[in-house]
Amino acid sequence: MEETVIRVLRTLNKIRPFIQRDGGDVEFVKLEDGIVYVNLTGACAGCPSRSITLQDSVASLLLEEVPGIVDVRLAE
Repeated sequence: MEETVIRVLRTLNKIRPFIQRDGGDVEFVKLEDGIVYVNLTGACAGCPSRSITLQDSVASLLLEEVPGIVDVRLAE
């Protein structure tokens, strides 16, 4: 599991600059049963498009690049 967390963190670091460019950020919270839990912070926290950012950007990249990940959800 530790190797999977490392891969998740590396993958989030790939997408982080694009999210930060719009004033937001993504933070890893935990990995549980193949589900990655993240927080979207900064400008993303109250943005009406945050579910699109989560699914179209964060989730799609994690699902593609990290074997064993089955879903990505907001930690709230």
